[in-house]
Amino acid sequence: MALEITDSNFEELVLKSEKPVLVDFWAEWCGPCRMVGPVVEELAKEYDGKAVVGKVNVDLNSNISAQYGIRNIPTLLYFKNGQVVDKQVGVAPKATLASKLNAHM
Repeated sequence: MALEITDSNFEELVLKSEKPVLVDFWAEWCGPCRMVGPVVEELAKEYDGKAVVGKVNVDLNSNISAQYGIRNIPTLLYFKNGQVVDKQVGVAPKATLASKLNAHM
């Protein structure tokens, strides 16, 4: 299951992670986010132990969302060594999301 990432645990779970991290910025009212959500959950299971996969609810965590300039959701950011290394805005197939994650393994 994807981790719930918040303003308070973002640094620990994302920035200090030794593994690549995929963060899905989403909101409950967002239709496209509901399409991407199950794919993110599948990736969380498949990459368990190899990468960190989590979700940030933009309505509840405005500090992190603002810090990374999230204006459209869903936005998926890929982190490695605490830095953003890739980005996907909008709905994308699972293969696209997985290949971006694989590129940073």
